[in-house]
Amino acid sequence: LVSVPACCSARYNLALLACLGFFLLYALRVNLSVALVDMVEPNTSLAKNTTSNVCPEHSSTINVPRNTTGEKYSWDADTQGWILGSFFYGYIITQIPGGYLASKIGGKLLLGFGIFGTSLFTLLTPLAADLGVGYLIAVRALEGLGEGVTFPAMHSMWSSWAPPLERSKLLSISYAGAQLGTVVSLPLSGLICYYMNWVYVFYIFGALGVLWWFFWMGLVSDTPETHRSISHAEREYILSSLKDQLSTQKSVPWRPMLESLPLWAIVVAHFSYNWTFYTLLTLLPTYMKEILRFDAQENGFLSALPYFGCWLCIILSGQIADYLREKQNFSTVCVRKCFTLIGMIGPAVFLVAAGFIGCNYALAVAFVTISTTLGGFCTSGYSINHLDIAPSYAGILLGITNSFATIPGMVGPVIAKNLTHNNTVGEWQTVFYIAASINLFGAIFFALFASGEVQDWAVSGYHLHRN
Repeated sequence: LVSVPACCSARYNLALLACLGFFLLYALRVNLSVALVDMVEPNTSLAKNTTSNVCPEHSSTINVPRNTTGEKYSWDADTQGWILGSFFYGYIITQIPGGYLASKIGGKLLLGFGIFGTSLFTLLTPLAADLGVGYLIAVRALEGLGEGVTFPAMHSMWSSWAPPLERSKLLSISYAGAQLGTVVSLPLSGLICYYMNWVYVFYIFGALGVLWWFFWMGLVSDTPETHRSISHAEREYILSSLKDQLSTQKSVPWRPMLESLPLWAIVVAHFSYNWTFYTLLTLLPTYMKEILRFDAQENGFLSALPYFGCWLCIILSGQIADYLREKQNFSTVCVRKCFTLIGMIGPAVFLVAAGFIGCNYALAVAFVTISTTLGGFCTSGYSINHLDIAPSYAGILLGITNSFATIPGMVGPVIAKNLTHNNTVGEWQTVFYIAASINLFGAIFFALFASGEVQDWAVSGYHLHRN
């Protein structure tokens, strides 16, 4: 197999457009966490959540006349928890159907319309908030429905686009967009709220999503065979590298799939990792405001720092993982297990440490940043293991594991909000402890039961054994 250069190749173009798509997807997902601080009347959450005066105020506030034209709503802490969680109720429903549909109609349309739909509902968010909290929750759940199909659709596309030895590189580029979206949209949303008005957070990101959709529909195709401008050499390279790995049977082998221990290893790892990830994603702004006493402008940049670290780590570890497999002859399963262990035990240790350093906010930010950064190793660990064990059904497998992995997004923040009613440092330590122990369990389970080989049930008719 002659490798085909990466520069300007169709598969890397796909990775970059996908990266932009996931960038927007996460920007559309997290902008509410920032805007919500501005949408709520300042005194409503005080009755419920008293800011703990453990740490001194230390905001060097820049006195810019703050824009206060946005509507304010009187939602208490529990209502806010429901608003933040509602996204995941839609998100969990479309995971498995998304993977199944992608295997039938292809990932391009599914991913395209998933992001397009999410963008449209984002544009409607300010209107929904005006109509009432029920409408807002409904719109967020609908956004979740749209986003739910995107990861399975992307995995499904990569099963016909990514040569096995370039998997970690290509997938880490495309999914790293998600972290970058978090990095840019957290501080940017903060600035938009500060200088303009919170409604523009939703209008600006929503409009960008619609714009992306036109490029995606015009430039991308489901498979190398149907791509308009791919070079002959690249098409041959991709197809020949995948020829023993894909199944030709039309029906999905549900039973052996669900009885497969390597699949459950991914489920457990995915669930555990997301528990920490979602708890931090939705509650980090609150922790910084209530415990460490940052104002919103500093808050946006500092909340974004961990995800910037994670983005760097994803890109680098993707390169390292493929280098180890190709040049150093490490087995795939060895690389997946090692990267998952680093990506889950590292964050657990630093997360617990972050709860114990009192008001040293520089150290707190450093620890949370290191914790989230190390999590980036997981992308080349359990996160793309679906493609190792069953390339033909990668979209469906991701749908299955992501369904389980969405549960932490629904319960994690609610449990954390309930544990931190008085916002004491001790209460937050409990939240960090729970996340860390779940992470530890997931890492060990994956290390024991994961596999790096294409499973028998994933190749046509079971009788083709790979050497």
